[in-house]
Amino acid sequence: MVVEHNPFAKRYRKGMRRVALVYPNRYVGGITNLGLQYIYARINESDAICERFYADVFDGLRSIESATPLSEFDVALFSLQYETDYFKAVEILKRSGFKGLKIAGGPCVMENPQPLMDYFHAFFIGEVEGYVEELIHAKNAEELSGIPGVFTGREEKVKRVYAKLDRHIEKEIIGEGAYGRCFLLEIGRGCVRRCRFCIVRQIYFPPRWRKKEMLPEIGEEKVAIIAPSPSDHPQFKEILQHYVEQGKEVSPSSVRADTLDEELADLLKKAGVKTLTIAPETASDKLQEVINKGIGDEEVMRAAELASTRFEKVKLYYMVGLPGESFEDVKAILEQALRVKKLVGKVEISVNPLVPKPHTPLQWMGFGGEEELREGISHLKKKLEYLRREARRAGIGADVSGFKEFAIQTILSRGDREVAEMLEGASYRKFEKYLKPINPDSPLPWDFIDHGYRKSTLLKEYDKIKKIL
Repeated sequence: MVVEHNPFAKRYRKGMRRVALVYPNRYVGGITNLGLQYIYARINESDAICERFYADVFDGLRSIESATPLSEFDVALFSLQYETDYFKAVEILKRSGFKGLKIAGGPCVMENPQPLMDYFHAFFIGEVEGYVEELIHAKNAEELSGIPGVFTGREEKVKRVYAKLDRHIEKEIIGEGAYGRCFLLEIGRGCVRRCRFCIVRQIYFPPRWRKKEMLPEIGEEKVAIIAPSPSDHPQFKEILQHYVEQGKEVSPSSVRADTLDEELADLLKKAGVKTLTIAPETASDKLQEVINKGIGDEEVMRAAELASTRFEKVKLYYMVGLPGESFEDVKAILEQALRVKKLVGKVEISVNPLVPKPHTPLQWMGFGGEEELREGISHLKKKLEYLRREARRAGIGADVSGFKEFAIQTILSRGDREVAEMLEGASYRKFEKYLKPINPDSPLPWDFIDHGYRKSTLLKEYDKIKKIL
C-alpha cells in the first residue's frame, strides 16, 4: 500500500474529462518527477480529473487514486524518462485495452520519438507547462496537430517549446521516493556547462534559474534540491543556508567537484548530507578534454579532502566506452577511487557505458567508442568486468552496469521507426547498425526536431574531438 501526504482528493463527475498520467517505471522514480507533479496539479485544478499510474502499482493497469482501469480514461499522458521504459509503456497500452487519445512526452520523446510512432497519436516535444489544457481537451490527433511542440507525424518540422520558470509549485504529493519522503525543490532547468556527451544542455536550453525569492516556504522536514547541476546556481549557498536555518535536511542531487569549497562543504554537512556525490565521468585527462567535463584529478582529490572530515561516504559516477579510451584510462578510474578511499574510507563507484545521444557532438560516435563495433563491444565488456572485479577486491562498493541494457538504450535513442520491432520481442542484435558510427553527412531520424541549435555547431565540436584523438 502506498502512503502519501497531500494527494489531491478530486472525485469524478459525469461528463468530466478523465486523464491518466502514466509513468511506466517504479513509483519511487515517478513520485520524484516534478514535471509529473506539475501536470497532475494543473489538470486537477481544471475542469478535468487526473489520476496516476505506475508500473509497480497494479502493474500500471489501474490508477493509484481509485484503482480505476486505464481503459476507462479519455486521455493517457505517458512520461518517458528512460529508453528502456518503452517496453513497459507498450505492455501497459496492450494489456489495458486503452482506446483513448495517447500522448507521450519527456526527455526520450524530446530526443527522438521515431521508435514509438506506431503506439501513440502524438508526442510533445518540450516542456508542457503552458499547453496541458489544450492537450487534454483535444478529441483526436487532428486537433492536436498545430499545438506548439506537438508532433503527430504529419509535421515536417517541430520546434521544441520551453517554459519560463516562475514561482515554484507550493503543494506537492509527498511519497516514499528516490530521495525518501521530501519536498522536491527545482531551482533550475537546463545547464550552463558544455559537456559533449550530455543531452541536457540541448533539450533544455536556455539554462534558467529560479531566484531565491521565487522559492516557497516548505512544511516538510526534508528538501531535495533538483537541477542538472545545482551547485552552478549563483545563489546556491544562500538557498542552502535559508533552508538549513529553518532546520531542514537538505539534499542536492549532486555537486560539481570544482564548485566545492570549505564554506559549501560545511553548509552541506549542516544540511544533513551524509554522502557527497560527484561525477568526474572519467579519470583520464585526455578523455576529460574529449568530453569537455572539466573535472580533473586535482578537483576530485580536493573534494575528497573536504569530504574526509565532513561526510561518511563519497559516491563517484563514471562512464566507459568513451571515444579514444584505452584500458589504462579504465584502470585510472579504480586508481582514482582508491586514492579517494584513503581519505574518506567509504567509497562507492557507479559505472555506465556511454550512450552516444542524439543532439550531442557524440551522436555520430559508435557504441563502445571504437570504429569497429565487434571490437568495441568486446573491449567494453572486458572493461566493465575488470571494474566490477577489482572494485570488489579493493573494498569499493561498485554499481557497474552491463553492456546489453545500454546497447538497447543506444538503439532506441538513435533508431528509426523500424526498431519498434524490439518492443514486440525482436532481438536487439537485429538492429546493431544503430550501434555503429554514423556518417556525419547522413540524415538523422531526429533531424525534424528543432531544438534551437545548428547542426554545424555540433559538427565543429565533433571535429574537435577527432583532433584530440
